Amino acid sequence: MADANPNEIVAEDSADMTNEASSADKSAKRKKLFLILGAVVLVVAILWGAWYFLTQAGRVHTDNAYVGADTAQVTPLVAGAVKEVRVGGTQVVHKGDILVVIDDADAKVDVATAKAALFAAQQKFGQATANVGTARAQVQARGADIAQARAKAADAAAQLERARIDLARREALIGSGAVSGEELSSARAAFAAARAARDLAAAGIVTAQATRTSAQSDVVATEALTRGTSISTTPDVASAKARLDKAMLDLSRTVIRAPIDGIVTNRQVQVGQRVAAGAPIMTLVPLAQVYVDANFKESQFSKVKIGQPVELSSDFYGGDVVYHGRVSGYAGGTGAAFSLIPAQNATGNWIKVVQRLPVRVTLDPRELRDHPLRVGLSMDATIDTRGGDTREDNRGQ
Repeated sequence: MADANPNEIVAEDSADMTNEASSADKSAKRKKLFLILGAVVLVVAILWGAWYFLTQAGRVHTDNAYVGADTAQVTPLVAGAVKEVRVGGTQVVHKGDILVVIDDADAKVDVATAKAALFAAQQKFGQATANVGTARAQVQARGADIAQARAKAADAAAQLERARIDLARREALIGSGAVSGEELSSARAAFAAARAARDLAAAGIVTAQATRTSAQSDVVATEALTRGTSISTTPDVASAKARLDKAMLDLSRTVIRAPIDGIVTNRQVQVGQRVAAGAPIMTLVPLAQVYVDANFKESQFSKVKIGQPVELSSDFYGGDVVYHGRVSGYAGGTGAAFSLIPAQNATGNWIKVVQRLPVRVTLDPRELRDHPLRVGLSMDATIDTRGGDTREDNRGQ
């Protein structure tokens, strides 16, 4: 084997030293890059942690939320044929606006009949008042009859006494022959007639007294109809007036007006249709008073309290429109508890399912005015459990 060239050996050593230096530089640069990357990741992690702590910590979110409202169901209070329908579906109405007009012909007849009944009751009261005076006059007349009967009785008694004296005188003279038998018989007949007249006069007094007692009873009866009352408070008149008020109320109810401000929805009435009292004909939705029922998981309620702020968004307007509200209360039970067929968990194959409890969220009226919502729309709701009022929580109530 030939000896190696010294120059080649020096060149190889120099190349190895160069490669080692280059590897050391690359390793230093790589280490520096890793340090920079680690620092960047650490800074990002710190910033993200700070952002999450400041803005997201303590916030619970659900997309199982829907817009609701206390709608007003319009129902006629009287039955009849529909004469006019002045509103249509989706139309905005205000409280007091006329919605439907029912034919009022029958109601007007009822009003006229009730007025006639009221006039008759008032006339009857006037007659009863007049009968009191008549009955009192009858009592006075019967008193005069009693006095007249007593006078007749006194005259009959005097005639009887005269007949008795004549009969006694003639009976005393019958033995002397001064009085004939015919005169004696006439005296006896006159005495009997006078006695009968006296008895008849006594009976006339009793009859007159009984008649006066009856007249006094008539006075009591007629006074009872009017005692302590006036023409407006007597029972017959008051009852007739109540019937008239009812008839006029039914007449006014033939015009159906909007009970609240809202939008007409689910209109189910047409002109000519005969509607029954209490049958729904349309629904009014108050858009300015809608709320949101957000269904949160039971595991999210550890820090949720009434009065805490809520941020909401809807696909109806997109994420650019954010609503702000407050937690106003919790439902009395979960949706499963009030379902048509509640779940029966007392079975052998039981699996725990996380339940959801509806949370009522009231919205800012100004935001609703600027961006009205519709009942049934879905919402995304986020509760900030770090803020809110200190009002009492109703979870333990």
